[in-house]
Amino acid sequence: MKSTTPSPTAARGTFRVPGLDGIRALAVATVIVFHLFPGTLIGGYLGVDIFFVVSGFLITTLLLRERATTGGISLRGFWTRRARRLLPALVVLLLAGCAAALFVGGDVLVGLGSQVLAALTFSSNWVFIAQGASYFDATVPELFRNLWSLGVEEQFYIGWPLLVVFVLVRIPRWSRLTLIGALAVGSAVWMGVSYSSIDPTRVYYGTDSHAFGLAVGAFLAVLMLGRGVVTVGDVPTGLTSRAARWTLDLTGTLAIAALIGLSVVMNGDLDLAYRGGLAAVAVLSAVAIAALLVPGSLLGRALEFAPIRWVGLRSYGLYLWQWPVFVLVGAAYPAGPREGVDAVTRGVIALAITVVAAGLSYRFIEQPIRRHGFRATARAVLDAPPRSRRALGAAFAMLLMTGLAGTSVAALVADPGRGEAQTYIEAGQDAIDDATTTPPATEDAEQDAVTTGDEITAIGDSVMLAAAPALQEAYPGIAIDAAVSRSMYSAPAVVQAQKSAGTLRPVVVIALGTNGPIDRRTLEEVREILGPTRELILVNAQAPRGWIPGVNAELSAFARVYRNVELANWYGAVQPYLQEMARDQVHFGPIGAGIFAGAVREAVERLAALPPLRDESADLSLPTPF
Repeated sequence: MKSTTPSPTAARGTFRVPGLDGIRALAVATVIVFHLFPGTLIGGYLGVDIFFVVSGFLITTLLLRERATTGGISLRGFWTRRARRLLPALVVLLLAGCAAALFVGGDVLVGLGSQVLAALTFSSNWVFIAQGASYFDATVPELFRNLWSLGVEEQFYIGWPLLVVFVLVRIPRWSRLTLIGALAVGSAVWMGVSYSSIDPTRVYYGTDSHAFGLAVGAFLAVLMLGRGVVTVGDVPTGLTSRAARWTLDLTGTLAIAALIGLSVVMNGDLDLAYRGGLAAVAVLSAVAIAALLVPGSLLGRALEFAPIRWVGLRSYGLYLWQWPVFVLVGAAYPAGPREGVDAVTRGVIALAITVVAAGLSYRFIEQPIRRHGFRATARAVLDAPPRSRRALGAAFAMLLMTGLAGTSVAALVADPGRGEAQTYIEAGQDAIDDATTTPPATEDAEQDAVTTGDEITAIGDSVMLAAAPALQEAYPGIAIDAAVSRSMYSAPAVVQAQKSAGTLRPVVVIALGTNGPIDRRTLEEVREILGPTRELILVNAQAPRGWIPGVNAELSAFARVYRNVELANWYGAVQPYLQEMARDQVHFGPIGAGIFAGAVREAVERLAALPPLRDESADLSLPTPF
């Protein structure tokens, strides 16, 4: 490899694909809607995978073009340009985010130090994987969780140029394509094989299992550039005809339409998302980009529409700011309902702040340093004439940054260690652990209860853990099997295990609607395992999450069909008391636990009041009205 200084054309980013900023705009828009308006775009998370393909394509293209133009690749120059592009906006975000977190206080301060360190070392994804065994990372509103994808990309920026320099440029083009294709397929297959419906954190955040988008983008770069091709206009023979351009434009348009469609329907809780869905997103993204590479692309011109390009140019800053701003707005927002108008209002406020912050960052931080470098920008500021606008602006900026730095240190020191929801969940787990070693007390108040605690098995998630002390008080001796991050899809296995072990009691309470959508087949499977002699109580869910209305509707409909199934209306009971819940609007302290236990008690009493069946093998479904 020659160690030459890159030419401005090859190394300073003059390479540009018309319409590519539109692809970036699509990517960041889907992510923003997904985060800021929960439930509106259930597959909006796939915008990250679109970003991965764009990054893989651009980085590989720039590296190969530099070598074709100069005869070598300057690793130092490449990494310097990446630092100029990414670090300034990131540092400003971290300082401003920490300062705002100190002002807001509460749960947003939890784990702030580890998040900042992970962000600065571009290891956020692996830090979150290490914390993945703890559900408390989901109950605490992590301020910089969105930086996991930046970690994946930065790891790619470090390792990929080395592979290009020492391997790819030394082997034939077909070998490059084979190697890159194998990496993409291997990563996608690894995600599918390693995926766990209980907790997909490892495969989603892992660089190894989520690098296929970057590899697909790199594959496209090698495929389209060809041997010695250094400009976009040099496309393979046959792609410059009018028919070819129309065909690629149509194909690219259909690919973008498919991406938008998937962002609407591909829920992140589906197995399909991890077993081919995200890989399909990567391929569709590559198809859309390929359509832009043909000279005169109509799709490229359409995506150059000024407002779309404005968003695309600022997509990095928009992505950085949107999640921390949303978390801070949510934490500062008054407690109460987080649905309907309130949810939209919070989203709009967060969006406005995000756009302003990203715009200012792009204009005054990112562009000057990206164009002139750290030293030249600092020199231009320091050499400004006294009392000039530039000098006054620089003085103000230095004072502001100093204040933000000091406030950020104070925020890191103020970390309370545990979030509000975590405290409630741990108290419930302690109560369950104590119950396994202490015989249940017999209270006089329970003597007139028709159904006693030793007849009830309760299966749930972290919500039931928070309610455990109140359930034990209402039903001494109740058997509670609750685990953090558990969803309804795990219910059949849990119920079957207890039935096989002989520990399943006559009345089974299931509260598993919080952590994802449910379907009728899962409920039918649970009921079939229970058999005709047991009664089932389904607890509906309260959470500011897009799938909750569908979950509650499904549970209510199912309970209406069967005589031995009853609905515990926890959602309805708690609505007047949302101010008593934790800020996540999911977990709660003693007051919320009492309301939860009361909803369960009412359902138990309704079931107990029904007359016994004369034939236990009879069909328990209610007649369908004509």
